[in-house]
Amino acid sequence: MKFKGFVFFAVAALFFLVAANQPKTDDAQKEAILMQTVLAGLEQLHYAPYNIDDDFSNKVFDLYLERIDGNKRWLTQADVDQLAKYKDQLDDQAKGGTFEFLNLAEETINKSLVKTKAYYQEFLAQPFDFTGKEVIELDGEKKTFAKDDAALKLYWKKAMKYETLTRLVNKIEAQEKAQKGEKEDKSTTPSLNENSKEKILEVAEVKEKEAVEKIKTVAELEAESRKAVLKLFDDWYHRMEKRQRKDFVSGYLNSLTSVFDPHTNYFLPADKENFDIGMSGRLEGIGARLQETPTDETKVVMVVPGGPAYNGKVLEVEDIILKVAQGDDGDWLDIGGWDINDVVAKIRGKKGTKVRLAVKKVDGSTVETTIIREEIIMDEGYAKSAILDLEGIGDNIGYIKLPRFYADFNKRDGHQCAVDIGIELEKLKEQKVNGIILDLRNNGGGSLRDVVDMSGFFIEEGPIVQVKSRRADAEVLNDRDPSVQYDGPLIVMVNSFSASASEILAAALQDYDRAVIVGSDATFGKATVQRFFDLDRAIRGYSDIKPLGQVKVTTQKFYRITGNSNQLEGVIPDIMLPDNYDFIKTGEQEYETALKQTKIESVAHNQGVFQVKNKAALRTASEGRVATNEIFQKIQENAKRLKKQRESTSYSLNIEAFRKNKATNKAAADKYKNLMTPIEDLTVSNLAVDLVQINADSSKIGRNDAFIKALKKDVYIEETLHIMQDLVKGSTAYMEAGKE
Repeated sequence: MKFKGFVFFAVAALFFLVAANQPKTDDAQKEAILMQTVLAGLEQLHYAPYNIDDDFSNKVFDLYLERIDGNKRWLTQADVDQLAKYKDQLDDQAKGGTFEFLNLAEETINKSLVKTKAYYQEFLAQPFDFTGKEVIELDGEKKTFAKDDAALKLYWKKAMKYETLTRLVNKIEAQEKAQKGEKEDKSTTPSLNENSKEKILEVAEVKEKEAVEKIKTVAELEAESRKAVLKLFDDWYHRMEKRQRKDFVSGYLNSLTSVFDPHTNYFLPADKENFDIGMSGRLEGIGARLQETPTDETKVVMVVPGGPAYNGKVLEVEDIILKVAQGDDGDWLDIGGWDINDVVAKIRGKKGTKVRLAVKKVDGSTVETTIIREEIIMDEGYAKSAILDLEGIGDNIGYIKLPRFYADFNKRDGHQCAVDIGIELEKLKEQKVNGIILDLRNNGGGSLRDVVDMSGFFIEEGPIVQVKSRRADAEVLNDRDPSVQYDGPLIVMVNSFSASASEILAAALQDYDRAVIVGSDATFGKATVQRFFDLDRAIRGYSDIKPLGQVKVTTQKFYRITGNSNQLEGVIPDIMLPDNYDFIKTGEQEYETALKQTKIESVAHNQGVFQVKNKAALRTASEGRVATNEIFQKIQENAKRLKKQRESTSYSLNIEAFRKNKATNKAAADKYKNLMTPIEDLTVSNLAVDLVQINADSSKIGRNDAFIKALKKDVYIEETLHIMQDLVKGSTAYMEAGKE
């Protein structure tokens, strides 16, 4: 892949070499260079490049239309017809680096924002009548574009009625509940003696009178509801009206890249920086989360415990940042009206550097402060472990939660999930645990290198996964370390949102019969590998238009060591447990442009560490428990309810019908509310070695408490502990007779 990347950049550099010495580039030229560079990169690097032809053009058109108005709330059919004149020309425009279609789309959307803003403000200025028979369809896929402005305006009238109705009904029900609560309190008032009884009745009468005076009419509640909806939409439109040309170009480029596959994307520089922060769990800055307010101010919404802003006690939640300056003598920049990403770019910076802020405090006073930037570690996304004990079933079982396969590629000593998992395994081995549960539920993947290293912790050495590039034979990625970090019973928990690297690890350990995979009916089904390429490296010169951003390209597909692929199908667990999403289509199969599933040759693999010798017996035992477990049965019922509810997307705008439907849905949902309650016999405890760090500050204590409480309620953990007991027993005794 390094060779391919070099070829791409060499070709692109040659392509633009002639233009490199041209005068200062205007915006149109910058966009042309950006488009052609992205396109050249995709054609050179993508695993399955798409022919840039009329079929490609049609797919880009459909994807971008979905992106800008998937819910069909802004464009009329006439607008779509105007845009459709370019439907077969987008391939030619892409090759030529022109944006006629995007220009028209941007102009059309901006005009529609002005038009529809007038619509909703008009409708929200007067009371609605909720006694008619109108209905509204909320699923964009079931709707058609409004045939003209009159039809679009009618949609907005219904939409504003619906938004107001939902809030009005909530307010009415809250008031009714409050009144009911008042009466119930009075009915249970104790009678001590005649004098006290009279006094109590007197107080109750006063309270009842006050309550009656506070009761609001439906008309008053309806007016409050319209006001709330107006603020919501004004704030939303304010944000949309601030979108810049780069945002439209980014959206359009991502429609183009998504034709190749859903995981090939263009990233603006700020988006790539945020991606890196998410992957590494690290940033350099002041340690505060900022938010743009409806009045174009930058507000502090969180101060990260342990960060420089927190330690210096210079910033507080609700503070407004007015100005920013760099170093001791940098010029002040008034950031009023700035985009939040631009503000963040000025406040973030290298560790050890200074940033000065002019801040308006909650009391209205203004202060200036200097903060020395530091490295901020967001450890809530890192691996963590616990000890699980289920009375009478299994004791001293190690548990590791890995939220994602994180890796800090920009710092030599940055956090790597494989290293962290190795540390957690050593800590659990020190506790002499009887088995380990590795929880990869909702883990969307990440570092390929780390998943190979991590899988190797559980086998001596051997192949982990096969990766295949477009022009090369499959390459086998091996664990080359003969040492085994953990050789005991192992269960890997997954669900339908366990993707990519999670699927590689689960598949490898399943194919080696090294672990039992427990989870929903299948994992996500993403078996493709992406790499980032910096577009600035693709062209020589043009410093005035850089940075261009980066493109994340699908360069490889990965295959199991058996030669099969997880693409679309996912990893099928050895033991399946009921899941709320069992009847809802999720995962890679939802994407229309997902790459197809293919197969290649298998590679020899074996291990002598720990063999799961009878998965069928484990599965049968689990199925028996699940069949009699009331919570799992309700989860299965709820999964069917969720499917039915998801398919029901049309709502009445008649208040009585709406309330009746809401009550029916609530009654159905209430049957499954609070299913997860503390499991009486389950004990969850931190490792003693972790307590010092956990108790370092209140935020860590709070996060740890939430972590422990969630595990205590987790019926999937409970059943997995039962499976672990069977696995441990089976490894030494009663399952030997029934080998698969």
